[in-house]
Amino acid sequence: MRRVEITVATRAKEEVLDITGAVAAAVRDLGIQEGFVLLFCPHTTAALTVNEAADPDVREDFGRALAGMVPRIPYQHREGNSPAHVRAALLGPSLLLPVEGGHLRLGPWQGVYFCEFDGPRRRTVWVYAPVEDA
Repeated sequence: MRRVEITVATRAKEEVLDITGAVAAAVRDLGIQEGFVLLFCPHTTAALTVNEAADPDVREDFGRALAGMVPRIPYQHREGNSPAHVRAALLGPSLLLPVEGGHLRLGPWQGVYFCEFDGPRRRTVWVYAPVEDA
């Protein structure tokens, strides 16, 4: 596999960032024409997802809904960021996305999102392309 990294600088404690353009650039950099790209988030308090990209209010609603599903309760983990770990685990660290004609193949309303739950921080997303057998 070949890999490139996307750097994500988050500005808030919790934030949902559209990284679709950065992923599309990574697809071009990797030279993928047909197949798939694997995205992996190597952080335990952040995650990746695909969701609507047409209306920015969806990102805000999504963040509020996750906060409501995983409230701040007395957790055993003393670092104080247990809700971030749970929210990241619910969404997951990876995405497998199709590529056709050298471009991400997403639905008309879809975008790729980096979800920060314990920021602000400087984060990375690893973008992998398969290596074809010679």
